[in-house]
Amino acid sequence: MEAQTARSKQMIKTTNRKKRSRMASVEALWGYIFIAPVVLGLTIFYIAPAVSSFYLAFTKWDGLTAPVFIGLENFITLFQEEIFVQSMINTIVFTVISVPISIICATIIAVLLNQKIKGIVIYRTLFFIPVVTMPIAIGMVWRWLYNTEFGLINYILGLLHLPQPSWLFDEKFALFSIILVSVWMSVGYNAVILLAGLQGISATYYEAANLDGANEFQKFMNITVPLLTPSLFFVLVMSMINSLQVFDLIFVMIGDNASLLDPTRTVVYSVWENGFKFFNMGYASAQALVLFVVILIITIIQMVLQKRWVHYQ
Repeated sequence: MEAQTARSKQMIKTTNRKKRSRMASVEALWGYIFIAPVVLGLTIFYIAPAVSSFYLAFTKWDGLTAPVFIGLENFITLFQEEIFVQSMINTIVFTVISVPISIICATIIAVLLNQKIKGIVIYRTLFFIPVVTMPIAIGMVWRWLYNTEFGLINYILGLLHLPQPSWLFDEKFALFSIILVSVWMSVGYNAVILLAGLQGISATYYEAANLDGANEFQKFMNITVPLLTPSLFFVLVMSMINSLQVFDLIFVMIGDNASLLDPTRTVVYSVWENGFKFFNMGYASAQALVLFVVILIITIIQMVLQKRWVHYQ
């Protein structure tokens, strides 16, 4: 009798184990089905082009005939070409100026948007509108605003009897003008990320600071900034990656203006120019690969250094 009972229990355990295994297999199958479109899209539009670009960087290819392997010739030519060196300098200058300004402005805006004031939802929406607006549309609007004769900016400067520069047609102002638009575009997204970080800071820290008699500046520097560093780190990494890949604003606002291309040309614009204008796909892929390595190195440096200034508690 006891043996039959033991066998029955064993059979029940085996049956339950098979059911759980079958359910786990079905769940895993549905999981793969749901992620398949994302994986397929990632493979087709990102991974496969990246691998192809890596190979094409070592070839000479016009996009029509078969690629011809030429080794490091593209890279040797690349670093000897003044245009590419200048485009790399422009990209670095663009990043070094735009990223700090964007983060500082976003931090100030996030602190202001974190206050309990009437109509705060409307203000948050207004600051986020540039993020969901197409860069091409933004570039066209700002190109009109920067117009020397009919632009709103110079009109206001004229009313104030201030100098009215040729924003997009003077090489001294062209890159700065595009940086200003880039900051205006990115500050809303950065502010939302930082606002989420601010709302995750416990009010008990500020209550304790009030008991100690700390003023607003001391609370900001000793509580807000240290506890906001994880969000600041994320914003810094993403902002630098996006700035190093800037293209659309240059393309829309400068176009084919030959006199301004050299002061404003970035690496990605140079990649587009060589690949889709001159049909030198191999050389363009080499430029893209160099930019990828630069972004990778900068990101790794940031990941290493973040241990010294990012506080998670």
